[in-house]
Amino acid sequence: MRGQVPIDKWRDERLSAAERAEALIPLMTLEEKVAQLVGVWVGADASGGGVAPHQADMAGVEWSDVIAHGLGQLTRPFGTAPVDPVAGARSLAASQAQIVAVSRFGIPAQVHEECLTGFAAWRATVYPAPLSWGASFDPELIEEVAGRIGRSLRAAGVHQGLAPVLDVTRDYRWGRTEETIGEDPYLVGTVGAAYVRGIEGAGVVATLKHFAGYSASRGGRNHAPAHMGGRELADVILPPFEMALRLGGARSVMNSYAEIDGLPAAADEGLLTRLLREEWGFAGTVVADYFSIRFLHKLHGVAAEAADAAGLALRAGIDVELPTVDTFGAPLIEAVKSGQVDEALVDRALARVLAQKAELGLLDEDWKPLPGEAADVRLDDEESQELALRLARESIVLVRNTGVLPLAPGRRVALVGPVADDPMAMLGCYAFPAHVGPHPEHGLGLDLPSLREALGALIPDLTYEPGCGITGDDTSGFAAAVAAAAESDVCVLAVGDRAGLFGRGTSGEGCDATDLRLPGVQSELVRAVLATGTPVVLVLLAGRPYALGPEFDAAEAVVHGFFPGQRGGQALAEVLTGAVNPSGRLPVSVPRDAGGLPATYLSPWLGRRTEVSSVDPTPAYPFGHGLSYTTFAWEPLDTGAAEWPVDGEVTVGVSVRNTGARAGAEVVQLYLHDPVAQTTRPVVRLVGYARVPLEAGQAARVEFTVPADAASFTGVRGRRIVEPGDVELRFGRSSGEATTDAPATVPLRLTGAEREVGHDRHLLVTARITREGAG
Repeated sequence: MRGQVPIDKWRDERLSAAERAEALIPLMTLEEKVAQLVGVWVGADASGGGVAPHQADMAGVEWSDVIAHGLGQLTRPFGTAPVDPVAGARSLAASQAQIVAVSRFGIPAQVHEECLTGFAAWRATVYPAPLSWGASFDPELIEEVAGRIGRSLRAAGVHQGLAPVLDVTRDYRWGRTEETIGEDPYLVGTVGAAYVRGIEGAGVVATLKHFAGYSASRGGRNHAPAHMGGRELADVILPPFEMALRLGGARSVMNSYAEIDGLPAAADEGLLTRLLREEWGFAGTVVADYFSIRFLHKLHGVAAEAADAAGLALRAGIDVELPTVDTFGAPLIEAVKSGQVDEALVDRALARVLAQKAELGLLDEDWKPLPGEAADVRLDDEESQELALRLARESIVLVRNTGVLPLAPGRRVALVGPVADDPMAMLGCYAFPAHVGPHPEHGLGLDLPSLREALGALIPDLTYEPGCGITGDDTSGFAAAVAAAAESDVCVLAVGDRAGLFGRGTSGEGCDATDLRLPGVQSELVRAVLATGTPVVLVLLAGRPYALGPEFDAAEAVVHGFFPGQRGGQALAEVLTGAVNPSGRLPVSVPRDAGGLPATYLSPWLGRRTEVSSVDPTPAYPFGHGLSYTTFAWEPLDTGAAEWPVDGEVTVGVSVRNTGARAGAEVVQLYLHDPVAQTTRPVVRLVGYARVPLEAGQAARVEFTVPADAASFTGVRGRRIVEPGDVELRFGRSSGEATTDAPATVPLRLTGAEREVGHDRHLLVTARITREGAG
């Protein structure tokens, strides 16, 4: 039958992707068009023979029926159940062969998978969670990690990765805080863009999530309404998406579940079409977050039935319904035939979908389901694990240290706490073992050392007591834990989270918190162990910052790991023993009060401590904070800058010297302080940073070239402007230091007339590091 179709023009690789798509659309029936706008949730058959048995039970449709007119996407064939990677690749190839053979045009499906902490497949390397990316302050390393993830996806026949998450943390109680990169839009944007470059550079479509406002939900509850003003949306929420599109080249965007001021993102034409496409110039695909189109009917109540929901989503700008065929199936077809939905909207979405398939080679005559042989598919190898270890080492944050760390050789060490011997405490909720759930008959599928195993390899005679569970109120283990601590020279006390989905964990999607106390009775365990008088090193393995109020001040040291991945146990053990010098910085502030919420560092003066409120939101440890086992001295560089044209740039800098006895890395942070503006501004906000590794005694000049666009904000008329007036560029080791005791401050005057800027503004502050010899 395929031979009867005039295929020459849309198969012609000399034409542009858009031209090929436009040539194909008139040849297609309505059913064939709509089939390209849906995904089907499939699971690979463990035998390698195609879609998994009982597929209809999962997808709600018969496989033969759903592929009869073609198919837009295959949803998560590797991320549904444990399947050997080689068998999974063969099964996917067999499924694609069926799609090509049965449908009239023989177009394969675009395959997508989750890849937030690595390819979310059994036996795939698990990298640190996104908060750890932010803690590294190392976009170059994140790009390298993403490139490796992208290559593993591509080798298995996957075309699209559903990452990165670019939601800026607004309320730490939100369960998906662990999936975010941090609480600052510049950090999220630069690191997120680096991840996109890595994935896209491997030939895989990166999908930006969740557009937009999801993280600002009321009360930190998943799917709760997000009530914010236009300025918060424009100045905090949207910039990372702009950066990932312009600086990263992402080719797909996923809508948010959020509703802002009563308008769900999935039905927001102003967001998905006028802003994203007409103002920003995005030409890729918008894919629906799972079931979000149906939610317009079921949860939001803005659509009376499935067909209404489909029409709203299409008009807003959603191109593909995921994860499986629903409103874009029979309801949409009937709505188009009845005139309820204009077929031109279907054609508009189809043109984008087919153009992307053309870019991926899926319209080519010589397309193959796998770039190589299925036998070559390896998702976890030594090089990938070493890369995961590098990132884990850079992401561990030494938050407090009175001198007890690194642990001195020969000291008696007790390891206590519910996450100390729990390998799963290293993994975020989108790692395969946590996301898909336990399959005891298959095992974890990877080597995943716990902190106890890794630290025990470095410290002989390490004693261990769990003390309590991660959740629950059982304190029967307290006595043994307290005794172990009392009989030791130092106690490493490991507390934190277990990631999961929808209530199966203490962190993760649908695992929101009512306050920021440690789960279960862990706080009581900490107090009991501190009361022994034994020096305590408090280790947090968590997906959010928990409050470290005055009752925890007695800890001699605090170390934070934000789900540091498959090799996180080793990285932590190396930091604790001094084999690795910690260099991570907090991507989120650590609160002092478990209930003084929400309060990230991006606050105007009235969001800080004031005399008119009894609540002090000052964090225990601010965004950007982190310590080292060496010391660094900073000196301002005289760049002679005084005036800063509103359409120009300025160069400022500091000299940084490693004044300690060992190599280390400093993270130089540059903040903007705008004391008087037409709208209230954060006291300080990050505009640049540089990670600076230095040998003992070595110094470096760190200079930032800052475009005036970095000082822009949304003014009183709702447009982004650069406003003339006095500002300061402040250097700091954290946002807190930049606020109260900056080691270098450059006062500047923005000169000229008020200037409006748009999507073409300069987004990046560039850093130049010039190293000098040891002093």
